[in-house]
This record gives sequence, C-alpha cells and structure tokens, in this order.
Amino acid sequence: MELIDLRSDTVTQPTPAMREAMARAPVGDDVFGDDPTVNRLQEMSAAKLGHQAALFIPSGTMGT
Repeated sequence: MELIDLRSDTVTQPTPAMREAMARAPVGDDVFGDDPTVNRLQEMSAAKLGHQAALFIPSGTMGT
C-alpha cells in the first residue's frame, strides 16, 4: 500500500482528479456563512458528535 504524506500542501500535490473537483466545487465566503461546503461539513460534524452546532477550524494554530 502506497502511503500518502498529508503533512502539508507543499508535500502533497493534488492529482488531476483533485484539481477537477476543486475547480467544480461550489464556493462562498465562510466568514459570512455562505460557503455551502463548509456549512455542510459543520452540520455533519455537529450531527456526528451529537452537538447543536460545529465550527470548522482548518488548522490547530487557528484553534488556539
């Protein structure tokens, strides 16, 4: 099994399929709450953890 190094975006480069998915993804400003992907991720996280709401923090640094 080939390992994938996910330490950093400078280590792991996107495949053509990943680039295609990014190009087609619906986007919005998550600060204003209009990014449908982030909103869905937060809703799914809250549901899985049994909480009323969740907040996406993309890195440990941003969460401290």
